[in-house]
Amino acid sequence: MEFSDIAGIEKATKRGRRESSRLGIGLIFVVAVMLYTTLSVGTSGPYGVMLVIAAMIGGYMAMNIGANDVANNVGPAVGSRAISMIGAIVIAAIFEMAGALIAGGDVVATVQKGIINPAAIATTEHFIWLMTAALLAGAIWLNIATAFGAPVSTTHSIIGAVLGAGIAAGGAAAANWGTLGGIVASWVISPVLGGVIAAGFLYWIKRTITYREDMVAAARRMVPLLIGLMAFAFATYLMLKGLSKVWKVGFGTALAIGAVIGVLTHWLLKGSIARKAHTLENSKRSINTLFTVPLIFAAALLSFAHGANDVANAVGPLAAIAEAAKSGQVASTAAIPFWVMMVGAIGIAIGLLLYGPKLIRTVGSEITELDQMRAFCIAMSAALTVIVASQFGLPVSSTHIAVGGVFGVGFLREFIKQSYSHMVEEIKTHHAGADKEVVEDFLHRFSKASLDQKRVMLEQLKAHTEQADLSKLEVKQIRRVYRQELVKRSALVKIVAAWIITVPVSGVMAAMIYYMIFGMVHA
Repeated sequence: MEFSDIAGIEKATKRGRRESSRLGIGLIFVVAVMLYTTLSVGTSGPYGVMLVIAAMIGGYMAMNIGANDVANNVGPAVGSRAISMIGAIVIAAIFEMAGALIAGGDVVATVQKGIINPAAIATTEHFIWLMTAALLAGAIWLNIATAFGAPVSTTHSIIGAVLGAGIAAGGAAAANWGTLGGIVASWVISPVLGGVIAAGFLYWIKRTITYREDMVAAARRMVPLLIGLMAFAFATYLMLKGLSKVWKVGFGTALAIGAVIGVLTHWLLKGSIARKAHTLENSKRSINTLFTVPLIFAAALLSFAHGANDVANAVGPLAAIAEAAKSGQVASTAAIPFWVMMVGAIGIAIGLLLYGPKLIRTVGSEITELDQMRAFCIAMSAALTVIVASQFGLPVSSTHIAVGGVFGVGFLREFIKQSYSHMVEEIKTHHAGADKEVVEDFLHRFSKASLDQKRVMLEQLKAHTEQADLSKLEVKQIRRVYRQELVKRSALVKIVAAWIITVPVSGVMAAMIYYMIFGMVHA
């Protein structure tokens, strides 16, 4: 046997051990949930055993949320190398748990987004089966999506599952079909709005900083303003979303408080950024370092808001089951027992630690190349899109916003690179027959010029020279040569396909699981 074969076997063995270790830790957590629920909550009453089973599934669901959904908050920061993978996981785990426990609220709607009418469900027992099937189906779909490296919406997963199980339990009349229109709309609204806002910020940064001859001076003026805007956006975002369950404020109040925090942040950081700028080189790489600390704060705050809001996707159905098992009735809202919130918070942290790196790498580096400026724009998009959506009542998904932002900055870079390549080719075409030194000198001056100066140089060039006579085929060939794809198309297809099928697939699985439970109980 060759040494290379032995090395391959050792690598495969090591991977197998890692996978076994992760699986073992996950199983230990689920077993711990089972033991705690059995010993502390108890299995007495007609629904005691079902509550224990639901608690185990809730823990499994929480781990899958941590493995898949949290990547959107920290992936861009990791991909831009603003923070290491380990650092991002630690920060996200801490702030996800803090958001869930501090601002997760004490009451949750028993049916997420009112997707089904609980009154259409025949009995409490059927309702518990329904929610158990929805939890399991949503968790299984998230697990599958994570295995394929596709970041999907946890909210859509559980909504589809509740819808499917609800129709299986109460027929088509149990579904509130009117609310589905908003969910379908969010498939388009979230990524498009996130992508447009992220691309808009990146273009603004390029125009005001990186396209300037003196980038350091431009950064000294603009970076404090950008960070102040980030402070405004995240303060407003946290009040509207992250703290909404413990501190209710109106939209105008949130904007006013956010504006004050933004102005104070700008004023406090202006001097320190100016001092740091004096030590920087006049290069894009050097300017990028000014965005590192804001990105770390953004990752932490996004994780806090995610923990406060999306933990309901894990514990909401479990809390509904616990309330139904306790009271014997189905209510529109249910109190969240502390142990249920702990299952969600700890499960999300464990799922992130065990399986989060795969999706973090997908979002951070496998769609398009990110640096700190681009990651900053994605973080801004995540906060501002939610603010805009809150004002207009638009349904949005945090996962779709973040991934849409990644695609937005990637496609903008593609457009800019291709446009620049076309300009260079146009310059070469107009200089046809000129000395090589003349062409290179013009290209050098063109590359150093600002955007406005580039436009003037091209206009002057067209005014004093005649364009070479090229056929349409030759023009097409030139454009093909200079076309640069900076966004991985296979990732785009995979992610969009996963988004589209999330609701129907989780719904079909939930209906099948419901019928399986129903069949076993009545066998």
